Amino acid sequence: MNVAGADLNLLKYLDVLLREKNVTRAAEQLGITQPAMSNSLKRLRQMFNDPLLIRTSEGMTATDRALELQPLVRQLMAQAESLFNPEEVFRPEESRRVFRIMTSDYAEGTLVPHIVRRLREEAPHVVLDFLTPSDVSYPDMEQGRVDMAVNRFNEIPGSFYQVTLWKDAFSCLLNRDNPIARHFDLDSYLSAQHIWVSKTGFGVGFGMNPEKLGGLGWIDHALQQMGRTRKISIFTRHYQMPALLAMNNDLVATLPSRVARMQAQNPRLVIKSPPFDIPEFELKMAWSPLLHHNAAHRWLRKLIQEEAERILAEDP
Repeated sequence: MNVAGADLNLLKYLDVLLREKNVTRAAEQLGITQPAMSNSLKRLRQMFNDPLLIRTSEGMTATDRALELQPLVRQLMAQAESLFNPEEVFRPEESRRVFRIMTSDYAEGTLVPHIVRRLREEAPHVVLDFLTPSDVSYPDMEQGRVDMAVNRFNEIPGSFYQVTLWKDAFSCLLNRDNPIARHFDLDSYLSAQHIWVSKTGFGVGFGMNPEKLGGLGWIDHALQQMGRTRKISIFTRHYQMPALLAMNNDLVATLPSRVARMQAQNPRLVIKSPPFDIPEFELKMAWSPLLHHNAAHRWLRKLIQEEAERILAEDP
């Protein structure tokens, strides 16, 4: 279809339809009647020569073509909103804005204290609301109800913007009196009892099954590649917990190195390099196209990136 003959206003309807996957809710958001929304969907199907949304037992499901279009349409809508909205002036020293940030426990322990210190200096009236991964869904992010997510992501919608803040390796934390501390190799590592810790992505986590180690993350995947497995006695979702649990002289915690180094001054614990290769991971910041051009949001993103760079520069 020639773009000159297309009703570009329909793209706004498509954006909401693909987000809601429900004609009634989409109509309510747009302030139009359900018949008008149904007619718009009919016209969109003709425009793209694709059904776009198909009714299934689970409700309306997007077609492959619709999934391809969604990030492109979302980005186009964000750019249009930026074009027609006047340029904002953000004054951090005066602002009382609430920023909602989804952070993993890992990010809270390593990055958040630096962000807070900087904000107390430059924007003392700004309010920060830190949410856990279980509190947030992708639609929350996409619709701008959450400003950004700082986490490790296995996958993320293509419409989101993202930057890598840093990469981190892994270290092992164990009691100095642990029998394997003096001769720490792969065999002694695998003979020990282990603490598993992780909480990434969005949505509510489910209980773990020690008999099914597939999908547990970088550490167990690396061992699986060697045909080995470790014995996990404790499953936790909080990175501060393993430091306390590793006080037991028969447990080993394999953690991101930045978290492990926080215990460097603890006389009862010792930090060891893992006796096998574990790939590094990336800590990323992601946000919705809806907020990409927002002046306050741009300011906070820049501040977070600067603090991440400062932490990297201070690495031992």
